[in-house]
Amino acid sequence: MAKSSTTYVCQQCGYQSPSYLGKCPNCDSWGSLVETISKEIRGKKSIISRVGASKPQRLVDASKKPLQRLRSGIFEVDRVLGGGIVPGSVVLLAGDPGIGKSTLLLQLASKIKSLYISGEESVEQVKLRSDRLKIKGRDLYIIPETDVDVAIESIREGNYKLVVADSIQTLVTEDLNSAAGSVGQVRESAYRLHRLAKESGVAVFLVGHVTKEGSVAGPKVLEHLVDTVLFLEGEQHHAFRILSASKNRFGPVDEIGVFEMTEKGMEEVSNPSKEFLSGRISAPGSVVVPTIEGSRSVLTEVQALTNSTNFGLPTRRSSGIDPNRLQLLTATLIKRAGLQLQNQDIFVNIAGGLKVSEPAADLAICLAIASSAYDKVIPKDTLAVGEVGLLGEIRQVSFLNKRLEEARRLGFKKFITPQNVRTLREAVQKSLTK
Repeated sequence: MAKSSTTYVCQQCGYQSPSYLGKCPNCDSWGSLVETISKEIRGKKSIISRVGASKPQRLVDASKKPLQRLRSGIFEVDRVLGGGIVPGSVVLLAGDPGIGKSTLLLQLASKIKSLYISGEESVEQVKLRSDRLKIKGRDLYIIPETDVDVAIESIREGNYKLVVADSIQTLVTEDLNSAAGSVGQVRESAYRLHRLAKESGVAVFLVGHVTKEGSVAGPKVLEHLVDTVLFLEGEQHHAFRILSASKNRFGPVDEIGVFEMTEKGMEEVSNPSKEFLSGRISAPGSVVVPTIEGSRSVLTEVQALTNSTNFGLPTRRSSGIDPNRLQLLTATLIKRAGLQLQNQDIFVNIAGGLKVSEPAADLAICLAIASSAYDKVIPKDTLAVGEVGLLGEIRQVSFLNKRLEEARRLGFKKFITPQNVRTLREAVQKSLTK
């Protein structure tokens, strides 16, 4: 017979309570606790008990044979993962709805013997999309299933190298009576697929939706369970998509993969610097900065616009950089470079949808603001890189030679770097003097 127990689980932080609470005591969210009924089946061995049968062994006695990664056939994905897919790993791919997660994983699954668990679409709908993308995928199998236990049995019966669950929020188990997408169902379904991956060695990709706050829906309990967390970002009205890793147990987390959404699906961008600068024009407020993304240098354009404010408090808005960093740089320009920006609205944008977080872009941001404020054009073959301190000094940055080599390859001839300028005032004067 089955014995059931009732708990209330917060859908925001995963907090569990034996009784209903209007406000979660852990994250202070109102109305987020949902009733979850779990069943304990007597007479059956749980997944935990089966795994617990393994015996401890000394780490030094473990096999020294190097783990062979699977080549996905998509170089940008392999780059972000650290050289390929690790057998037995669990990867969570998150992103906004409509950003291209299913398209990317369908292309990935078509290159390896894979099982595609479709919880959101029927077989006919997936086939219609694959025909549009001209995907053949002779070793690609699909099962339209939302029961995770049925899907696991199908995985055990086949000799698959890759399993894609699209999406983890649609999978449920009958051992829980909560609705699909709840914390209990998402956590238990992911856990069962996780144990299957570790036992059988099959790689598992989970598709996770992102909430309006930008976190992985479910909630963030999945990020602790999986081996790798990938984010696919980009504007829906722009063609470029950026694939990055926020967690990777088997590789770096600073690599990015650049894709372009086309009618044929997600196409790799082998030279992102050229693509990001393709639509650039000569106008005040435009400066190019070389950023380091993992093992390669990517050149992107910093755009700035200043305008007299109509209110007492000027606006400071940014896209692609930290707004707090923009406030610091604006104050430094006013105090150390002598720019009169107290009554100016300032808007800064990183063209192409790339997000820049490293301080090496400080100098380019400052020069773009100064160029717009003085309404003077910085020559198109000029590049700026350097960290700006609050005292107005220009500090050294890492991998400077690597950044400049990429710039020279694309035709840049003039460089404003910590090697030839020492203060922000000097850099502003040098960049605006022809």
